[in-house]
Amino acid sequence: MPSSVDLAANYAESGVAEVLDQLDRELIGLTPVKTRIREIAALLLVDQARQQLELASTAPSLHMSFTGNPGTGKTTVAQRMSQILHRLGYLRKGHVVTATRDDLVGQYVGHTAPKTKEMLKRAQGGVLFIDEAYYLYKPDNERDYGAEAIEILLQEMENRRTEVVVIFAGYKDRMDSFYSSNPGLSSRVAHHLDFPDYSNADLMAIAGLLLNAQQYRFSAEAEQAFAEYITLRRQLPFFANARSIRNAIDRARLRQANRLFARMAEALTKDDLITIEAPDILASRVFTGQVEGHHLMASGG
Repeated sequence: MPSSVDLAANYAESGVAEVLDQLDRELIGLTPVKTRIREIAALLLVDQARQQLELASTAPSLHMSFTGNPGTGKTTVAQRMSQILHRLGYLRKGHVVTATRDDLVGQYVGHTAPKTKEMLKRAQGGVLFIDEAYYLYKPDNERDYGAEAIEILLQEMENRRTEVVVIFAGYKDRMDSFYSSNPGLSSRVAHHLDFPDYSNADLMAIAGLLLNAQQYRFSAEAEQAFAEYITLRRQLPFFANARSIRNAIDRARLRQANRLFARMAEALTKDDLITIEAPDILASRVFTGQVEGHHLMASGG
């Protein structure tokens, strides 16, 4: 038995640093969330070190809760968390299976158990990410089968804790009510991560990342117009943080394409093709107090 452990070597060999760096590149801000992910990774590395020195070690509970508004990076963090758990040997595959109420809850007697178990089977060796998890619980409907799905999840979270990690996600206030009505569920969720809304500066930085990834850029006037767009958009319904910014960029590209198409008789330069101009932003209905794509609900921008 070794008398010491080289934690730095274990960390380097695991490849976890690469995943954490990727998370930093992918997501602007979210410092509290990133800090918590690093803390969990540290806990697991130390747990492995204890095992190497044959110290008492119990498999840590890894089920999690991600709370926050749409577009704050919950799905991306779930994917990176699954990769970290895989690289550290806590998950066999490290994939993520996303489920909603419709994937888990049946519409008649005997329908829920096979549906829920099928989703758990698909997530075996990885993460089952349950979005808007509070819809599983409908206490006002006696004929609802959501409670059965929750009971099965509770059993499997305990019995297969080394085989599948369950992450519950949704709006914070609704998730708080969900947990308070299900004490058994709350006790099995070890890590609660709250995803804050992005600041205006964060959202501008996200727009810059999106544009850069697609080889576009704002003109100086467009950048100013987009900063105003963000301020106005946040005051309207169905704002979805980074998702709304992505949708806004897509629409700006659409307007730019139509503007350039109208100039088809002219030769277009590379600068023409990559530059989003102020009119491409200012044509948005947001400047008249309307939500573009509001029928898309939370994904509207």
